[in-house]
Amino acid sequence: QVQLVESGGGLVQPGDSLRLSCAASTRTFSRYAMGWFRQAPGEEREFVASISWRGSTTYYTDSVKGRFTISRDNAKNTVYLQMNSLKPEDTAVYYCAAEREGWASSRESSYDAWGQGTQVTVSS
Repeated sequence: QVQLVESGGGLVQPGDSLRLSCAASTRTFSRYAMGWFRQAPGEEREFVASISWRGSTTYYTDSVKGRFTISRDNAKNTVYLQMNSLKPEDTAVYYCAAEREGWASSRESSYDAWGQGTQVTVSS
């Protein structure tokens, strides 16, 4: 079972940027599609972005298109989420997830492993 550890969250002001990282402890990281999800207080967890195992295909939810970028470094077993032009509505706990031999799905049920989450707060 792959273990995932997120980092990089914090408190920022509207318009600022943050880069989240997710380190995976597995020798077969390149076999996993990876996704980022988020959960705001009182809300259900929602899809944010995903990336194929090779990194050639990415998907985003509409609300983050043009502001967030997902990427991966298979040599470092790490997936990133670069978040620019942050808004208060981006405030949430952000989770990374691994989908073994998957297609970078937007559905939570497709993912096999989850990190513990990292808090992102956007507030002035």
